[in-house]
Amino acid sequence: MNFHFEIVCFQLDLRSERNVKMMKENYKIAIVGSTGVVGRTVLKVLEEKRFPHCTYTLFSSHKSAGQPVTFLDDTYVVRELQDSSFDSGFDFAIFCAGGEVSKKFAPIAASKGCIVIDNSSVFRMDDSVPLVVPEVNPEKISENHGIIANPNCSTIQAVVPLKPLDDTYGIKRVVYSTYQAVSGAGRQGILDLEAGMHGEPPKKFPYPIFNNCLPQIDVFLEDGYTKEEHKLIDETRKILNKPNLAVTATAVRVPVRNCHSESICVSFEKDFDIFEVKELLKKAPGVLVVDEPSELYYPLCTKADGYDDVLVGRIRRDMSAEHSLHLWVVADNLRKGAASNAVQILGLLLSSHENC
Repeated sequence: MNFHFEIVCFQLDLRSERNVKMMKENYKIAIVGSTGVVGRTVLKVLEEKRFPHCTYTLFSSHKSAGQPVTFLDDTYVVRELQDSSFDSGFDFAIFCAGGEVSKKFAPIAASKGCIVIDNSSVFRMDDSVPLVVPEVNPEKISENHGIIANPNCSTIQAVVPLKPLDDTYGIKRVVYSTYQAVSGAGRQGILDLEAGMHGEPPKKFPYPIFNNCLPQIDVFLEDGYTKEEHKLIDETRKILNKPNLAVTATAVRVPVRNCHSESICVSFEKDFDIFEVKELLKKAPGVLVVDEPSELYYPLCTKADGYDDVLVGRIRRDMSAEHSLHLWVVADNLRKGAASNAVQILGLLLSSHENC
């Protein structure tokens, strides 16, 4: 039994009656926001994983309640999320319904003994809430007090390849330039792209996204950065446990339906060999190296779509700065950037209980 599992087991022993119940019966899992773009992707990933001994309840807003959803070879009727929804004793919940819903209902769920995996940004920078990418900092899961935060989609795909590089060379500075798909803005973002193809005005974005690149994701703050850019900066520092790391970012919305692309320039404490960097990344969990420029083989949105791997290519030395490296990183923002990462966390929680 490793240290992580020992912590979880100790926590469960403090609630011995509930521990016995969880070992003998199915785990009760709630999916909040199950009819949205990310929620439906969560259901798809759960169908692929097919965790044993789990029963699911699907929740949504009043507007979507009552909808039938086909899931795990059965038909589920979506329930309306209410203050009393967690009174029936859920063990885990994945929240995909946005910040306002999470802010109100996640603490309610946690107070009832449910461990919440939250996709919103509400709790990410709370010092008492672990911000988790399973390939990077799985040990943080055991530090939860009822809520675990899922990072921003663009942050997740960045830190997966950065972690092994940091462990080996020591990261000093990161410069992000992101090219983010419209699905990152939800269903209305997708509709804006489709409407723009027919010359219709946007409803979600400030300008037409079709045939355009918008250098704004979320609102601008007083320092001239957008909220999305601050998420990248702050979350990278927290996940890598480097609170003083030099990080900067420019986030751009592009007319791509799904999958985010990122140009990452990273500077290290010590020098590196490009061959060794590639070999290191090839062995890194969750990373697929796609890097043969002579064969025009590099990461593309069309290749990442529908998969959980983080594709990394265009790996090359920055000739203008000491000990610096360029990466081109592409991932499915609805899967690894949101749903799959949350389901991975759920899988670790289930495994930790089964191993106690």
